[in-house]
Amino acid sequence: MSLARPPEVLTMGRISVDIYPLQVGVSLREVETFGKYLGGSPTNVAVAAARYGRRSAVITRTGADPFGEYLHDALRGFGVDDRYVTAVQGLPTPLAFCEIFPPDDFPLYFYRFPKAPDLEIRTAELDMDAVRDADIFWVTGTGLSQEPSRTATLDALRERGRRGITVFDLDYRDMFWSSREEARRWYAEALPHVTVAVGNLDECDTAVGVREPHAAIRALHDAGVELAVVKQGPAGVLASDGKTEVQVPPAPVEVVNGLGAGDAFGGALCHSLLSGWDLERSMRFCNAAGAVVAGRLACADAMPTADEVEAKLGETARA
Repeated sequence: MSLARPPEVLTMGRISVDIYPLQVGVSLREVETFGKYLGGSPTNVAVAAARYGRRSAVITRTGADPFGEYLHDALRGFGVDDRYVTAVQGLPTPLAFCEIFPPDDFPLYFYRFPKAPDLEIRTAELDMDAVRDADIFWVTGTGLSQEPSRTATLDALRERGRRGITVFDLDYRDMFWSSREEARRWYAEALPHVTVAVGNLDECDTAVGVREPHAAIRALHDAGVELAVVKQGPAGVLASDGKTEVQVPPAPVEVVNGLGAGDAFGGALCHSLLSGWDLERSMRFCNAAGAVVAGRLACADAMPTADEVEAKLGETARA
């Protein structure tokens, strides 16, 4: 997709080739066949937004290898602009493997060695006009885990200056950090520059040092966040815009693979914010989008259309 106008949704950060087993409930030691998919949380969010007809693009880097070429092909196939995806010589495109043990065990194995190219994003290479002008700019915690990506992410946030909707996906993966305390230091640097923060209870602990949902909401608001969204798993989602607070239960689903549900939630959040919906409608839509993807095998390939999410909402209402 070519963006004659600024993107509605511009994400920045992790990308990978997801290698997922085609056998459910089997250890990688015994798996015989795999599927190859586009992956990486902010990349999946861009794909999810594109499924709703939103102009989306992603800032990231791949290896200069066939897997990197595959990721360009996949992005274009999903309607995501890939002009800000560049190659890094000498670093391989990351791979991510998972095991699938429904309903709630999905171990991930990241192959991002010796360093992931998406952590080589540099400030000098950023299109700051696109960063400033996008309706939604979306960054993640992983982008803060190493240099030069950390400085590039913080510089982009400062340059944007809280324009429009600026989202921080708290996205804490402990294997990417030396400690939670180190992550918390850099999360604290990012929070004053964003208008929306989204994370689960563990990620909220990393960001603001508390796990109790209502306390996390208060702490995120105190840090300058306008819309705080706390995902609580089986307890649903708690969200507050500083005036209204809603708690919405999860949509029922027979889980196949829960790994893409959070990214589906993110893409749906982008769509709902751009649509100007009220907070409760937005959260119900986001929960339903996550449920649709949790009932499917892949992540990016599984992102739903608006009609599919509305159908899930209808099923939920009748349940």
